[in-house]
Amino acid sequence: MTKPDQSGPAPVSPTGAAGGDRSQQGESLTTAQGTRLSETDLSLKAGPRGPILLQDHHFREKITHFDHERIPERVVHARGAAAHGVFRANGAAANLTLASFLQEGVETPVFVRFSTVLGSRGSADTVRDTRGFATKFYTGDGTFDLVGNNIPVFFIQDAIKFPDIIHAGKPHPDREIPQAQSAHDTFWDFVTLHTEATAHTLWNMSDRGIPRSYRMMEGFGIHTFRLVNADGRTSLVKFHWKPRLGVHSMVWEEAQIAAGVDPDFHRRDLADAIESGAHPEWTLGVQVFPDTPEQEFEGIDLLDPTKIVPEELAPVQPIGVMTLNANPTNYFAETEQVAFHPGHLVPGIDVTDDPLLQGRLFSYLDTQISRLGGPNFGQLPINRPHAPVNDMLRDGMHQTAVPTGVAPYKPNSLDGGCPFTAAAGDGFIDVPVPLPATTKQRTRPSSFEDHFSQARLFYVSLSAVEQEHVALAYTFELGKCYEQAIKERALTVLARIDRTLCERVATGLGLAVPEVEDEPDGSIEPSAPLSQVGQEWPVDGRIVAVVADDDTDPTALESVTSLLESRSVLPLVTAPHGGTLFDGEDAVPVSRTFDTARSVEFDALVVLAPPTDERARRLLDEAWRHHKAIGAATDVAEQLPQEWRDSTGVETGDPQAVAERLVGLLGKHRVWER
Repeated sequence: MTKPDQSGPAPVSPTGAAGGDRSQQGESLTTAQGTRLSETDLSLKAGPRGPILLQDHHFREKITHFDHERIPERVVHARGAAAHGVFRANGAAANLTLASFLQEGVETPVFVRFSTVLGSRGSADTVRDTRGFATKFYTGDGTFDLVGNNIPVFFIQDAIKFPDIIHAGKPHPDREIPQAQSAHDTFWDFVTLHTEATAHTLWNMSDRGIPRSYRMMEGFGIHTFRLVNADGRTSLVKFHWKPRLGVHSMVWEEAQIAAGVDPDFHRRDLADAIESGAHPEWTLGVQVFPDTPEQEFEGIDLLDPTKIVPEELAPVQPIGVMTLNANPTNYFAETEQVAFHPGHLVPGIDVTDDPLLQGRLFSYLDTQISRLGGPNFGQLPINRPHAPVNDMLRDGMHQTAVPTGVAPYKPNSLDGGCPFTAAAGDGFIDVPVPLPATTKQRTRPSSFEDHFSQARLFYVSLSAVEQEHVALAYTFELGKCYEQAIKERALTVLARIDRTLCERVATGLGLAVPEVEDEPDGSIEPSAPLSQVGQEWPVDGRIVAVVADDDTDPTALESVTSLLESRSVLPLVTAPHGGTLFDGEDAVPVSRTFDTARSVEFDALVVLAPPTDERARRLLDEAWRHHKAIGAATDVAEQLPQEWRDSTGVETGDPQAVAERLVGLLGKHRVWER
């Protein structure tokens, strides 16, 4: 691949001076005011494991400027889709937290926003990227926001690096390309130099980076939180969302096709499922750890956001179920204006000193003030708490409330002392965590220095087909880079994860396999929950194309669609033309034509008409390549290739019996053994 010619004269500013003004010209990294900096990777903390200090002027300047880079579009998570729903607690968390919405039988309204990270609002849904999974709980004690992702580890350990990873992942600043992609030099330059990003990068290169649907996506709170119960006892927890339909992904070709034929694939899928009554569900669970001074569990640092705790060591305990049951009525008013913030907490839930979480507590609030035009964004209907508010905050841009009283301060006598503070134990509890005698410093604990064992844990836990997809993803992404040194450095990182993975990618790039001193730890045991393959899941809301034409037996078509509907599967009649098939009482509406149908929309196919049309053959070929179940009536099956008829996951025979067997295959999502 030839690198574009970037030679030529220096750019000339409108004033005629080569290079424009003198900004961004110095040899040393500085603050915006020109003060030279010797450290920009670590926030100023109260000791290696302490909270970030408000006096860290460099962190605040860096994050504040980053938060205000875009108006009004979000800097990250700009492209999103959302839905309303309800969360029902089962009471299992009652001994862990006094949070009222987690007590048995309590139902809480929620609003959930899913999103990609890197792309603009106009980008496609099915790009390879991390997905945001943010949930707003409208509890009786105030709003609680659980702001997470579909990947449980993060690229960075310290919030001061957030502008760096996003600047590296965003389009190159000179050409503003590539959009919504990580397959370019600046991303790989950063993640191969800043190796704490290794585990997240590997997750992103796996099938998790291209979900089949928001409905089939896990969610993670990423950080460790602190819960406090009614007796004042504390526990450390990690939050998990487990989808009822299982965790499933697209294959790479599907993602490319969908980005072209339907860039809105994921938001359409979510909205259509809710509208059709196939309401998506997730179980909220927690991994629970003792709140010890070390804040470690089985040797894993719980304050390191680049680490997970395998579920074999700490099982996820279900504490409730969330159901999304209503679509927004206005995208801008709800999906676009919703404002999440990890600092939106309720009594019974507190934060820890995770240095990424600490920075987010500052950054999110600052971002919303800029993006939504002032400090009163909480008064927008979608952000308005479902609990009484009396905050004594006044005025500001976009003030829509009409406060009463004359004394917005405490203490006061003119308003009778109102509002009163809550009684001890009845309000929010800042857990009194002792801080060791220490010094303020820009540092990190030594436990944060392991950047590769968790990446290897994830890789060895994947099935063979998932490992193959990881290798192909790395080969594609690195193959799009121009700089040879970046490709070679990436191989050095892979060699420290898994030798076979490195060899596969090196072969694809035509490069030598590097030698590394610290070989991968061969003793790491796989963790079964990290693989998406091998389980069986409910099929509610799955979509099956029923391929028919005007010569199809109406009785056979009716028997197949009725069977699928009885199993909560949505059949879409797909035919050579629009309108209806057949006449009179037998008329059947056509849902998709061969011109508008592509395999990416369907989870399986039932073929009742001979695939003589080239467009129908394309649909079948794609489904075959993408490992989807295919069913065919006996007379039609004779026209399929012999290889297909002899293969697993291709069912032939009586149409209704074929549809029944296909439902069974749908529970496994794909026919990977094919």
